[in-house]
Amino acid sequence: MKNTYVAPILLGAGIAALLYSCGSTIPNKAVAVTNFDKAKYLGKWYEIARLDYKWEKDLDNVTAEYSLNDNGTIKVDNKGYDVKKDKWEESIGKAKFVKKDNVGMLKVSFFGPFYAGYNVIAVDKDYKYALVAGESLKYMWILSRETTIPESIKADFLIKAQEIGYKVSDLIWVKHDKTS
Repeated sequence: MKNTYVAPILLGAGIAALLYSCGSTIPNKAVAVTNFDKAKYLGKWYEIARLDYKWEKDLDNVTAEYSLNDNGTIKVDNKGYDVKKDKWEESIGKAKFVKKDNVGMLKVSFFGPFYAGYNVIAVDKDYKYALVAGESLKYMWILSRETTIPESIKADFLIKAQEIGYKVSDLIWVKHDKTS
């Protein structure tokens, strides 16, 4: 009799996990940019700093290139040089806006139906520098259209990140010295 309940419970847990993974969240004190200009955000970005996690471990020369897909989603093409394996790594995914396409709150997927939060929480008026929050305080990126960022913008982004609750002392500062 006990086994007749196992399958429905597992199915329910699987559906709950799937629904959770399709959503997007943002850290409590973070706010996504409003009046976000999707067209200005498209193009190539250099990763200046990140909170390290397993998918980007040992990567330098990291870039993200965003372009429009035919179906209205955004193609995400991430590249980086794995210094331990001595080779380039690439991961292609897609991003969708969570609310409206003028709010910098997106969800990104590299693995089928599983999405993670990608929240633009600061961007300069020329869309040259961006601060991106993940779905929790474990994920954060500082991006630039060039391989460097002015100290004043870096300082502003670090202050904002600390105010949200990020541990900025844990940031990995990405080296850019190879060409893909």
